[in-house]
Amino acid sequence: MNYRHEFHSGNAADVFKHVVLLQLVRRLQHKPAPFCYVDTHAGRGSYPLDQGGAARTREFQRGVARLWPDRGSADLPPALADYLARVAELNSGGELARYPGSPRLVRAVLRPDDRMILCELQPAEAAALRDEFSVRGEHGARRDPQVAIHQRDGYEALSALLPPTPRRGLILIDPPYERPDEFAAALAGLQLARQRWPQACAALWYPIKGPLAATLLHAAVLRAGMRDVLCAELRTRPDDPAVLSGSGLLLAGAPWQTDTGLRALLPDLATRLAEEPEFHGSARVDWLVPP
Repeated sequence: MNYRHEFHSGNAADVFKHVVLLQLVRRLQHKPAPFCYVDTHAGRGSYPLDQGGAARTREFQRGVARLWPDRGSADLPPALADYLARVAELNSGGELARYPGSPRLVRAVLRPDDRMILCELQPAEAAALRDEFSVRGEHGARRDPQVAIHQRDGYEALSALLPPTPRRGLILIDPPYERPDEFAAALAGLQLARQRWPQACAALWYPIKGPLAATLLHAAVLRAGMRDVLCAELRTRPDDPAVLSGSGLLLAGAPWQTDTGLRALLPDLATRLAEEPEFHGSARVDWLVPP
C-alpha cells in the first residue's frame, strides 16, 4: 500500500499514532534529564487540510475532525486534551485548517535541552521540513537550534546517526509501506535501533489492512528474539483486506507504565473514532514479548 503522509493527514491512524507518540514523550519528560527524538520518515512537518493530498482524500474528516468539537471539554481524557491542544496551536479562530505531523507535534512540547533529528529522503518534503523549522527574525531565517534535518534514507540513518546525544530518547519508524519488502525492512530497522541505542524507546508504526500482515509482523518479532516489545493497536472498522481497518505500534523499550496508560486511553479513543454504526471500534494493548 501507499501511505504517504500528505494524503492521510489527520485520519484515524494518524490520530492513534500521534496520541501515543505524545504520551511517550510525556513519559520521557517525567525525568528531568534531556532526551533526543529521532524520526526516520519525517514528512514535511505539518499539512494544510484544505489543499493538496489531504483535501483530495478528506480522510481527516474520519479522524481528527471527529475529536475537534470536543477540544476543551471537561469530559475529554487528559491525553486527548493534550493532543488536541497541540493541534489547536496550529489553528487560529477555531477552524481546523492544518494538521501537525509527528515532527511538529513533538517540537511543540520539547523542553529547552531536548533535541530532535528528522530524516526525510524526498527532496520536496525535506525542503518543506527545513522551512517548517526555520526561525525567522529581523536578520532573516535561521535554523531551529534544537532540530537537525537530514535528507537521507531513514533506515540508513539508523546506522549512521545512532546513538545520538543526549542518550535518552525515542525513535519513530513510520515508513509509507510502498516497498514490497517494507514490513521486513521496518522490522530490521526496529532491531537495529534497539541494538545501537538500547537506552531509547523504538516505535514502529504499521497499517492493518486485514489480519495477515500484522500477524506475520508479530511472528517475525518473536522469531527475531527481541525482548520488551509492547503491541498497541486501534481498529475503527472491521477487518477487511480491501481497506485500512486500523493501525498499530510496536514499542520496544517503552517507558515505565506505558502499557497501563494506553490500556486506559485507547478503548475510549477507538469508540470515538469508530467509522461504522454497528462496529464500536476496538483496541489492543499487550506485551508481544515481555520485558
